[in-house]
Amino acid sequence: MQTDPVKLQLLDAALPHVAFDGWSPATFDAAVAEVGLDPAHAATLCPRGSVDLAILSHEQGDAAMIDAMKAADLSDMRYSEKVAHAIRLRLAAVPDKEAVRRATALFALPHMSPDGARLIWGTADAIWTALGDTSDDINWYSKRATLSAVYGTVVLYWLGDTSPDGSATDAFIDRRIADVMQFEKVKAQLRDNPLLKPLTGPLGQLAARVKAPNRMPDFNDLPGVWREQ
Repeated sequence: MQTDPVKLQLLDAALPHVAFDGWSPATFDAAVAEVGLDPAHAATLCPRGSVDLAILSHEQGDAAMIDAMKAADLSDMRYSEKVAHAIRLRLAAVPDKEAVRRATALFALPHMSPDGARLIWGTADAIWTALGDTSDDINWYSKRATLSAVYGTVVLYWLGDTSPDGSATDAFIDRRIADVMQFEKVKAQLRDNPLLKPLTGPLGQLAARVKAPNRMPDFNDLPGVWREQ
């Protein structure tokens, strides 16, 4: 779905104010005034004011990441390297680090946490979808849940990173991906252990009943294990 261009204008006008006023009513009112938009019209575009603009800012970052992934040559990368590269592209798509800092504080509020979780999940889903996975079972969920946790910790680390060229964040991303790969290895060993078959067998049968949600025709599902290729 294409975003209303006027809403994008509001976002552009709001960003310079976010560093001072956060994603607040004051920021939204300033953006509306600068765009010259009727407040009633602005309210129809953004019923929650700056919250809707903060959400739009995140979604625009996801879209920019997807475009960058499509333009990148990932053919020589292992799967874990592709995921790490996607995370770096997502961070590079941020136009204003302070806006993300303020958004992180906003979505950490108890009544905003469902929106924050949905946005992080959406980023993870966008990455796996762009990488072209086809899983349709419980792995569809576990991959996104795992990557959501990884991306969430990466963002928090990145916000506090003062290293030259973000080198500390790059190293942190590699460590988090390595941790996930190690976890997947241990999980596979437990699954294949004959002594644990009485337990893992029934659990596997139960997990096989879980199916991924129906997808729109333009999207692909993604693989459920972090396995090198």
